[in-house]
Amino acid sequence: MAKIVFRTEIFAEDGCYVGICPELNVSSFGDTPDDAKGSLEEAMDAFFEECRRMGTLNEVLEESGFVRKGDTWKLRERIIESQTASVL
Repeated sequence: MAKIVFRTEIFAEDGCYVGICPELNVSSFGDTPDDAKGSLEEAMDAFFEECRRMGTLNEVLEESGFVRKGDTWKLRERIIESQTASVL
């Protein structure tokens, strides 16, 4: 069984906390940041299990920017990460 290391972001929204894995577009929520993180981990487990059941896990991970090294999937290394704004 492979290990999958994914990015988690937690933010406040409308009186609760939202956890999201942006690369896979999976999110969940909770009353506290820890609740949101735990809820997201459960959602991610369900997402990965369904991908595995459908036989698409490797393809989904590769298309979402993950690379496999041994028995671990990790996000590809970022050379630069920044926020950029556009004026509309």
